[in-house]
Amino acid sequence: MTLFSQASNPCRIDGPAGALEALLDAPAELTSGTPLTVICHPHPPDGGSMTNKVVATVAKACVECSGIALRFNFRGVGASEGTYDGGAGELADCLAVIAWARQQRPEAPLLLAGFSFGAWVALKAAEHCTPVAMISIAPPVGFRDFSEVSAPSCPWLAVQGASDEIVDPQTVLQWLEQQLPKPQIIAMPETSHFFHGKLLPLRAHVVTFLKTIHAA
Repeated sequence: MTLFSQASNPCRIDGPAGALEALLDAPAELTSGTPLTVICHPHPPDGGSMTNKVVATVAKACVECSGIALRFNFRGVGASEGTYDGGAGELADCLAVIAWARQQRPEAPLLLAGFSFGAWVALKAAEHCTPVAMISIAPPVGFRDFSEVSAPSCPWLAVQGASDEIVDPQTVLQWLEQQLPKPQIIAMPETSHFFHGKLLPLRAHVVTFLKTIHAA
């Protein structure tokens, strides 16, 4: 039985600051070309982890679309070794996970996704690799420095809650509108930063996007 053959399988990945705790969610049927999405979680000092409900929702959407979801804990979170590094180390963690995934499944199309702080990490990681698609959920524009974040050249979905109490929705949406190429932007009404009571419609938006990407 291979690592990717189980529906949900914990694993450990070597990172630059030590072993990283990760979780693989896989569909029932796999081929060498089954898409794989690396998902980044919210800000570690604020309790972010790979078990976050939004992160788990994205993972479920990936599997529903016959893809593999690979979520992991940044350094210092859960059983991952190391300590929080303010962003640079977490980006290095993400790149290590991407390198591991590509080594394990070299023919698999790579997608990146992130929620909040994880959205910033995933966008920065895209500058170092070539994902076929990007999913950004509530990117923390105004809390992180987005002045040097480059828009990915791949298809890109951005979802923002219109009632976000953590980041200013208008600041986020304005930044997204200015990107070239511009992402597909979805502003969900009456939706908080953590998508309380809105996980099902969020999942539906991600599924619709992924089905379009996989069909292409």
